[in-house]
Amino acid sequence: MGKSFLARVPAPVKLGVPVAAGLLAAACSAGGTSYGSGSAPASSGTSGGSTTGVVIETHSGSGGTFLTDGSGRAVYLWVKDGMNKSVCTGACAGAWPPVMAKGKVTASGGAKASDLGTISRPGGGKQVTYDGHALYYFAGDSGSGQTSGQGSSSFGAKWWLVAPAGTQITAADSATG
Repeated sequence: MGKSFLARVPAPVKLGVPVAAGLLAAACSAGGTSYGSGSAPASSGTSGGSTTGVVIETHSGSGGTFLTDGSGRAVYLWVKDGMNKSVCTGACAGAWPPVMAKGKVTASGGAKASDLGTISRPGGGKQVTYDGHALYYFAGDSGSGQTSGQGSSSFGAKWWLVAPAGTQITAADSATG
């Protein structure tokens, strides 16, 4: 029955299924990356446009002072990344969107301008770094002051908040406004 059924299926349908599956896989992979390249709150100021810069500043929590973006959203480092290198792509970048630089990157509060930089993302664009650590948001943090990604082991390594000194904060955190 299987062979006769396939013989009756038009060739475009036979070819369309693998093509559709490939497009779906590409869309899912790109979806994670595109979220990290602009959809996550990565800028401060009132314009909110893609040409505004990224501000990295500090916020206080029970685990200490940690880095945030200009709107107070926590940023994290991933232990699996190398110095000035990001290996978080695909599904990882969907759950942990990279902090992307589309304009000037500046420091405020206790963050040090001399520790800010950018690296090229594997899929394109520039990711913000601090003291050589690629910075990420956590998709599970819905707003300012949330640190629910702290200490996560997702994607095979720990995710930590970043101290103004550029070191990882390993203490549990309950951020304060």
